[in-house]
Amino acid sequence: MANAATAGSEKSAAGVQRPVDKQAKGTAAVVSAANAFLNTLTSDQQASTLLDFSQANATAWSNLPCGGTCRPGIQLSTLSDDQLAAAKALLKAALGTGKDTGYEHVLQTLKADDVLASAESTSSASAAPTDAPTATATDSASADPSATATDSASAAPTDVPTGAPPSGGTGGGPGGFSYGSGYYYLALLGTPSKTGSWQLHFGGHHLAVNITYKDGKVSGASPYFTGVEPTSWTADDGTTYAPLAKFRNGLLKLTGSLSTAQLAEAKLSESFSDVLLGPGKDGDFPETKEGVKVSELSPKQKKLVLAAIHPWIADVDDATAAQLMKTYAKELDQTYVAYSGGTGLDTQGDYVRIDGPSVWVEFVVQNGVVYQNQVHYHTVYRDHTRDYGNEFSFS
Repeated sequence: MANAATAGSEKSAAGVQRPVDKQAKGTAAVVSAANAFLNTLTSDQQASTLLDFSQANATAWSNLPCGGTCRPGIQLSTLSDDQLAAAKALLKAALGTGKDTGYEHVLQTLKADDVLASAESTSSASAAPTDAPTATATDSASADPSATATDSASAAPTDVPTGAPPSGGTGGGPGGFSYGSGYYYLALLGTPSKTGSWQLHFGGHHLAVNITYKDGKVSGASPYFTGVEPTSWTADDGTTYAPLAKFRNGLLKLTGSLSTAQLAEAKLSESFSDVLLGPGKDGDFPETKEGVKVSELSPKQKKLVLAAIHPWIADVDDATAAQLMKTYAKELDQTYVAYSGGTGLDTQGDYVRIDGPSVWVEFVVQNGVVYQNQVHYHTVYRDHTRDYGNEFSFS
């Protein structure tokens, strides 16, 4: 174990202690994991996975259950056990380690999609309660993300969607939908390397991870879309999952701290049925910032703003997340907090936004699609200057 004098440092060839670049070290681990994953694939599988780092490929992501019609890469359900383990090792190296964030959050999101797949297959059963779904999912996703969860019949909704998704492709599953953790796709855009630019591109229904690397460091951890339906459920082993609880609770603490006057200033005149900057909305940041300016908030409230932002930033490796949070903290006084609908984040149209010189976070409540007597959440994290590592320009 390193002592206090050498912790966080390494020796140069001349024996001189120098600080360890944690971001570069993290990227090196991701490159190694990416190459290990590629080495498990056949040549045809590699051709589906290793793609050009083009604007068309990078921006091809969606929140819809539209399978591979709206996103590039190799489908998880087509991988062998060894290949899937290598894919998971790559994701674990690239994503944050915080509880209920990063890698853990991604696994929970895949579990939620297995609950939807099971609910769709048992659609003749009675609907789940309104306040919190009790769908029981086999806890197999943590060991095998491509496994489909089993669900108790009583937890499934009465009505399930039919036909094609509202937009963004026709999907690959029954009725045009493709719910389930097997319908997630992994692509490497550009050659994984400690030099040059490339991107880790992973997603499926309610998830889009876009992490861009340039010259051995993360140059952008956004866009990052994460949503969930059902908002919570209890697995057969008694574990309760609520993948977006930490995200939602941070915003609730923030808006709950606002005075009557601050709430009035933060209130938006527009109403929202979805996030403003979802798929296909690259570069469409509003020209004018709206809401209450964080410089007008108390020191305690400012800390709540940073705490509210953090769960989204924690999707990327810990060292990069820490660096991004330092940037957003420096820009805090020029950041705005706004909302529409109510602040309870429990009703269709409830919406909260944090908009800074760099950071952009949105959280919106929608009515359920599969669990139609409940709500579900859509959220997105973007960065005004770092989306896709600032490799592309959008007009």
